[in-house]
Amino acid sequence: MARTPGTSKPPRTSQPKKKRPAKRGKAKAASDKFLPTREQVLEFIATYQGTPGKREIARAFRIQGPQRVALKGLLRSMEEEGLLERADNKKFTRPGELPPVGVIDITDRDADGELLATPANWKSDAPPPTIVLAPAGHKDPATFGVGDRVLARLNKATEDFDYEARVIKKLGIGAKSVIGVLRAGPGKDWTLDPVDKRERGDYRIAASDVGDVRVDELAEAEVLSASRYGPRAARIIKALGPMDGAHAISLIAVHEQGIPVEFDPAALAEAQAAKPVTARGRTDIRDIPLITIDPADARDYDDAVWAAPDDDPKNPGGFQVIVAIADVAGYVRPGSALDRDAQKRGNSAYFPDRVIPMLPERISNDLCSLVGNEDRPCLAVQMVLDKDGNRKTHTFMRAIMRSAARLSYQQAQAAHDGLESGPAAPLAETVIKPLYDAYAALTKARSKRQPLDLDLPERKIELGSDGRISGIREVERLDSMRLIEAFMIEANVCAAETLESKKAPVVYRIHDAPAPEKVTALAEFLQTLDMTLPRGTVMKPGHLNRILKNAAGSEQSDMVSEVVLRSMAQAEYNPDNIGHFGLNLQRYAHFTSPIRRYADLLVHRSLIRALDLSPNAAKDGLTPDEADRLPEISQHISSTERRAMAAERASNDRYLAHYLADKVGSEFAARISGVTRFGLFVRLSETGADGLIPVASLNGDYFHHSETMHALIGERTGMMFRLGEPVTVRLEEVAPLKGGLRFELLEGGRKADAAEIKRARRDRAGSRDAGRNKGGPRGRQAPRSGKRKTSGRRK
Repeated sequence: MARTPGTSKPPRTSQPKKKRPAKRGKAKAASDKFLPTREQVLEFIATYQGTPGKREIARAFRIQGPQRVALKGLLRSMEEEGLLERADNKKFTRPGELPPVGVIDITDRDADGELLATPANWKSDAPPPTIVLAPAGHKDPATFGVGDRVLARLNKATEDFDYEARVIKKLGIGAKSVIGVLRAGPGKDWTLDPVDKRERGDYRIAASDVGDVRVDELAEAEVLSASRYGPRAARIIKALGPMDGAHAISLIAVHEQGIPVEFDPAALAEAQAAKPVTARGRTDIRDIPLITIDPADARDYDDAVWAAPDDDPKNPGGFQVIVAIADVAGYVRPGSALDRDAQKRGNSAYFPDRVIPMLPERISNDLCSLVGNEDRPCLAVQMVLDKDGNRKTHTFMRAIMRSAARLSYQQAQAAHDGLESGPAAPLAETVIKPLYDAYAALTKARSKRQPLDLDLPERKIELGSDGRISGIREVERLDSMRLIEAFMIEANVCAAETLESKKAPVVYRIHDAPAPEKVTALAEFLQTLDMTLPRGTVMKPGHLNRILKNAAGSEQSDMVSEVVLRSMAQAEYNPDNIGHFGLNLQRYAHFTSPIRRYADLLVHRSLIRALDLSPNAAKDGLTPDEADRLPEISQHISSTERRAMAAERASNDRYLAHYLADKVGSEFAARISGVTRFGLFVRLSETGADGLIPVASLNGDYFHHSETMHALIGERTGMMFRLGEPVTVRLEEVAPLKGGLRFELLEGGRKADAAEIKRARRDRAGSRDAGRNKGGPRGRQAPRSGKRKTSGRRK
């Protein structure tokens, strides 16, 4: 009989109770005067078909009345002695054992593609048992995957894992975790200050759930309740280290995004045991003066280049070019511990103060790094170009090389310009000049191909010895950078074409054309600037290049570039080819950075197997199992790439917020970098820092958001604030922990003309949200008094 909350218990019926048979177990009957021994209790739990509680134990040993109190004391003592563990449902298990049916969180995939899991809410100090999902438990991989919480039947496994799970049903996503800094709270409780700018308010942490974390230390917590009303509760599950200012900034981003930091001990052992590769079985190109050209602060060197005029009379004005890439496949073999860790990470992640590498330093910075004057194994492609940069032939080889010099972009450029007196000077005529000549030929072919010419400014954060920002500079685009980029692109195309011709598996780097709705939105925006984008034709990069060229040098240049960029799809990895829109290439794969990208390592392995490149082609090449799992692996490494990018952006935001923390009240030149219904995002011209101007802080008016024009327009005053326009702002608030900045507008905006107001009205008429509710979707009203309203920190 059901009852609702607040009602009394249903009346007892007069029917006699049915005696329920006890489940089978090896328990011996105890007399009324004696409790079972510890051994008897453990034997009963081990043989019981299920997970028993105190009631089942009492029934099995015929314990009644006052003796139940004594049994409770016995079980408590066994818990304290570590002989028993109590599950959340008050059932008992032996330490380290799981019940036959339990809730598990799917956390990862192994090298064979099997889903791995851990028990939900594992509270023991011992490591959780390893769980693998049985194949029969996930016939449809789309049903659930990493990050999901499921109810599963758990059986002891025979090999490699502690348990095998067969899913009964999906329960939703796993427990939500939050990264934050522990603060002293009211009373005996503590609070966790979240680092995520989207989080509103703190979490309450009970004193019993703090663990070993100290005040002002970084920690990861599991959310216990997320009620919109009242305090939110969480418990600490992992200490992440001291929050010591600037040095913790990248650490926050790493843990926030779940980027693995520590390598598996087995992977480290394999790296330490690795021996330098010899020249045996490889093409010897040590007499060719290959050089590396990288950023001055590069941490790994995985590509070297060489060029010379082609002496074939049938190719006048042509070039011989070699691009040599570190042969990581010779050290990281399929299925090894190194391979499993590399695949899990997917790529290296780069921060101003550290690198989270894809491979241990023994591999990435030593055995595989193409350092100067040291023998190193490489996978090289030799290309023959004609005088116009068109490739005539190419050949891959596994070789042994010795870099003639390690140059920075600045050194190579200075040597070419006749300004270098350092290590690059002796190479200026014999090595560097032929490279630039070959690059000039490739530039002709590039101009004919017409890739998207969207060259946006890049800023670099420089740190001092104390780990804090010492300066922020805009990276100068040198021809030496474009030279390396052109050589790498050509080598990447060679890899894709070769594998395709051999009908071998390829992990393509694909980039889809802009979605139709984004093309329409872009065309409507350009119309507001009296620019037209062809419609009814297949979109090509050349169409966008003409727009960018027409806008170059005008006040709208930055705005047009920003909107074009936002119309682009995101590049990804995929074994199914659709081409690369941005580069305007039909086939393209990443080949040139296997130290820091797992996709490149897969391409190397496929080339080794398809071309039977000795030595050890059978051991180093792509396995059939890897080939079968390429769709799944490609999806995974695309997500790890996005994860690393998000962490790098978040880290930069926090570094910039720390840098500006003592500049509250200062005025800055900026440009509007984003327009939303709730305000304007601006980017400071000097530092590139991004922050928010809340719409409530603008002069008293209703502001309507025009998506077509990327603008806010005042209903009464007609003042317009549009994407890309210059403004002057004052810094009002800084949230260093979250990386948030809030500004107030001092100067900027202009009166919209009649055509712009008319277009904005059309936008409103076509919007479902049209209305004049203050603060509603149609528009936001700033205060009408002279006193400006503040909206708090950016969330």
